[in-house]
Amino acid sequence: MTAETAPESSILPLDLRQDVALLTAAIMDINSVSGNETELADAVEAALRAIPQLHIVRDGDAIIARTELGNAERVILAGHLDTVPLPLAEGSLGTVPSSWESGVPGVGVLYGRGATDMKGGVAVQLALAARMFDGGTAPKRDVTFVFYDHEEVEAVKSGLGRLVRNHGDLLDGDFAILLEPTDGTVEGGCNGTSRFEATTVGESAHSARAWMGSNAIHAAAPILARLAAYEPLTVNVDGLDYRESLNAVRINGGTAGNVIPDRCVVEINYRFAPDKTPDQAESVVRQLLEGFDVVRTDAAAGARPGLQHPAAASFVAAVGAEPKPKYGWTDVARFSELGIPAVNFGPGDALLAHKDNEHVDADAIRKCLQALEDWLGG
Repeated sequence: MTAETAPESSILPLDLRQDVALLTAAIMDINSVSGNETELADAVEAALRAIPQLHIVRDGDAIIARTELGNAERVILAGHLDTVPLPLAEGSLGTVPSSWESGVPGVGVLYGRGATDMKGGVAVQLALAARMFDGGTAPKRDVTFVFYDHEEVEAVKSGLGRLVRNHGDLLDGDFAILLEPTDGTVEGGCNGTSRFEATTVGESAHSARAWMGSNAIHAAAPILARLAAYEPLTVNVDGLDYRESLNAVRINGGTAGNVIPDRCVVEINYRFAPDKTPDQAESVVRQLLEGFDVVRTDAAAGARPGLQHPAAASFVAAVGAEPKPKYGWTDVARFSELGIPAVNFGPGDALLAHKDNEHVDADAIRKCLQALEDWLGG
């Protein structure tokens, strides 16, 4: 696995031993919108192959790098390489290349696509990989570093999903940390997510003679009324309170401005607590919308926080802050499906992810790196 040569690349090599905030900027400067991760994956692979203690496997634009020290505990650190598309707004700060608000590299706030989601987390992974063997003392935990493509698009394209299928044996571990932005606080597990289509059917007619038809959009009004009146639950799972949400997110109907619509589709998104399976979540929606034609179009199970696991508990203690639930779906659910307790922990405010002014504070990245470095060596 380690005998392969590093890929040739026209980009400057990544210096994994520079300040981690500067490393974040260097990673951000490589455009890696979903589907365009190859250049960054090449740079990451080349940098990792310069660390002789790592065993490297690449699959497409996803990379696994493992220590093989024979330690009793193995931790997985994972992060995705891709970003959502670049902002369209002229003069946006959330673009590529990155920029420093202070004008001084490494000082203050770093702007650009991926600053929050999640180049800071990727930089922390890479810096840890380089630093683990610099001090002369081998780390006390074995680590599997995972970098993957296609996270910001439909799940069927997920690079992590592909790694699970093709190299599942290399993803064994006692505990996993996904370096998604959490403002430096441990966020346990995640909500599940599911999508549904509720359809109403009418009869088309000329709008001048509306009484000759039946308006499918009007018939969808009770669906919207029931969703608006629904009070989402807050569910305690293993000590964390997961707030659910159930909403209409899109509506489609009608063919022309002078035609009574004969069909209307309401798209619904349900974010459900990890105490439910996708099938149980579907039952909630069907019960609420009884009498309507409802079809589930997509679903992904959530993940219980798993904070009782000794590795998770020691990590929470090392971070020091009170853990929180993760309301959105993340890839911790994929590790949960593998039987590996997983949490989210990374630099940056998740509320800034995908925004045109996406940014992260340099010190937040440094603090995240220090917390993980202290814990892995402790």
